[in-house]
Amino acid sequence: MAYTAPLLNKPAEGWKHDLPGPNQPPTRTPNTRLLPNPPNYVDDIYLELPRSTLAIRSVGIWAAVIFFLTSTVAPVLLIDFTVTEGHLPPFVLNFFGLVLLSTFLWIGVYLWRMDTEAPRDEPIRFNRLRRKVYVYRFFHDGAKPFSRTAWGVRPVAYDWDDLHAEACSLYGPMGTGGFIETVTLAVLKPGTHEVIDRFLFTHEIHRGEMYWAMAQLFMQQGPHALPTFPYVPRDWNNEDVSFNLARRLAPKVVWPAEMDLESRTAP
Repeated sequence: MAYTAPLLNKPAEGWKHDLPGPNQPPTRTPNTRLLPNPPNYVDDIYLELPRSTLAIRSVGIWAAVIFFLTSTVAPVLLIDFTVTEGHLPPFVLNFFGLVLLSTFLWIGVYLWRMDTEAPRDEPIRFNRLRRKVYVYRFFHDGAKPFSRTAWGVRPVAYDWDDLHAEACSLYGPMGTGGFIETVTLAVLKPGTHEVIDRFLFTHEIHRGEMYWAMAQLFMQQGPHALPTFPYVPRDWNNEDVSFNLARRLAPKVVWPAEMDLESRTAP
């Protein structure tokens, strides 16, 4: 389905096109050979798909170490200046030294927390009998890297009919430059195109379109409409992560008991 303009009053940043609505026919056929992971679980009641805020784990944690080490350069140079010259550095040098120290620490803490505090999986459950969607959401705030309340997992539930999927493409400041593609899910005010919340569904547009099509097929027709995967689901909580420090430190998925029961059962 092609749209020449966004359907929502506030389209996602980097909007490229809208995907079919929750109750519209899917426009893409899921290809199991192109999808990295099968559903975590599926039965007649609910479908659970894997999801992750981070496309790659463990890069951030080592980048954080580099920033932490780099942050020590300014204090060392200022101390060396004091010892060599026999007096304190001028105000300008102290000021820029403090700015550099704070900046590198700020970025280092943010990268470290992103890589080690994001859970091993951030699954999303589609309950076709309740017509609800349950999201294991990891919240973080780059402006508050030292905050306890701004970071953490807070699972939330939405109505299936209030979701809308958008494909996005943004230029990312990567090493060689490039585009970052995502599919996001917007939560709409019932009966309107007004966005009240938005969160990441998948990285890569083609992958997101196929996972969204799987959710549509399940919610509209049931588990029999889903493709059969040639391999078994990953056990995100108990897989071997010996050589990935970030995943070793990452918390396991633990749904709140009440939401866990509700999301897996019929009304």
